Amino acid sequence: MTDMSVGRERHVQAQGAAPLISMRNIHKKFGSLHALRGASLDVHAGEVVALVGDNGAGKSTMVKVMAGAHMATSGEYDFEGKPVKINSPTDANALGIQTVYQDLALCSNLDAVQNLFLGRELTGSGLFGRRIKRAECEVKAREVLSRMRLGNLSLTRPVGAMSGGQRQNIAIARSILWTPKVVILDEPTAALSHSAAEQVGDLIRRLADQGLGIVVVSHDIHNFVVNATDRIEVMRLGANAASFRTGDVTGEQVVNAMVGGNEGVNLAG
Repeated sequence: MTDMSVGRERHVQAQGAAPLISMRNIHKKFGSLHALRGASLDVHAGEVVALVGDNGAGKSTMVKVMAGAHMATSGEYDFEGKPVKINSPTDANALGIQTVYQDLALCSNLDAVQNLFLGRELTGSGLFGRRIKRAECEVKAREVLSRMRLGNLSLTRPVGAMSGGQRQNIAIARSILWTPKVVILDEPTAALSHSAAEQVGDLIRRLADQGLGIVVVSHDIHNFVVNATDRIEVMRLGANAASFRTGDVTGEQVVNAMVGGNEGVNLAG
């Protein structure tokens, strides 16, 4: 049995447990624009969920509500089986929800350690000017990178000199540093080579195998979504359009659900 098959089998076994995140009948309005129209999403521990859809389908708004960047106009949001109200990313972070956006938010002139702790540096007491504890930061950085099997990444090389895949790994490592329960990844393979995208997919699988719930927004249906996820949730016009177990569906079927057309016509080109 392959590593991917083992991951999917664990996902099936986990379905009896309460989801880490359960969002029900979520609506989001921006003035007259109704971006979400009763959308729902569950995320279980140990699974990778792909949220896909055409531009304007509502998937980005859905994950921003999940991450606290937007407040839902109405709907139910449960975390670990209990109702929660998330008003900001700080609220989401406090629950254990971390988000890696497509721009990664890395500083190219800083090294890996400085980026991992950016804005949350470990410092000493005010007696000595609150100096950053570089050595302690390096120890924690090595620990999290080793956990992710990224021990070969340089801690002192400027991030701007790294490859796209390495920068993506640093951004994911920064989210893992704070021991989250759910990680949201926005287009993690955008602009990456095929081999780099495969490495990111392997990393995501390892994190799920460690018990994290992973949500991935991606347009890379054929090469990434159908190969690196357990479940695919399709959105269209702000609502759920289809849900698939990844092992039971083809990329063409996912795309057909996204566009809402006739499958025979779509497959014929």
